[in-house]
Amino acid sequence: MTSGHLDDRFSAPDATAPSWRSVEELLERAELYWLTTVRSDGRPHVTPLVGVWSDGRIAFCTGVGEQKHVNLQHSSPVSVTTGTNGWRSGTDVVVEGSAERVTGRERLLPLADAWQRKYGDDWAWSADDEGFTDGDGTRPWVYVVPPAKVIVFGKDPHAQTTFRP
Repeated sequence: MTSGHLDDRFSAPDATAPSWRSVEELLERAELYWLTTVRSDGRPHVTPLVGVWSDGRIAFCTGVGEQKHVNLQHSSPVSVTTGTNGWRSGTDVVVEGSAERVTGRERLLPLADAWQRKYGDDWAWSADDEGFTDGDGTRPWVYVVPPAKVIVFGKDPHAQTTFRP
């Protein structure tokens, strides 16, 4: 990502743009993300999910038939959000881009390993060529979102910084 552009319209006079590395660290550490997809009738659908930041992209998975999966079949643009609910502390991040399905066992196994490192045995996946697998027959599809735009909202002082590739 290029260096961030601090938007003076939404930033305190003493605000500074965060480094891209600090934004990546926040995305790596986040335990929960919010995914926004678009339904076929144009209405938004927002859902919390777990995921990983890997190779400069957000990765998430979804069961076939879940609303986010249905939405992604007709519309790939998404927003992925993480942060805090506090007004005066923390940092919020919005990643905008288009979700791309990941296939191929050699591409999926490193992501499965990343899930287990981050979330432990609650998210212990294996993989085949189509998606993640586990012992009970669950086979979610995996997606990555290469960022087209990342917006970072600092809260002490208040600041809005935009990063683009």
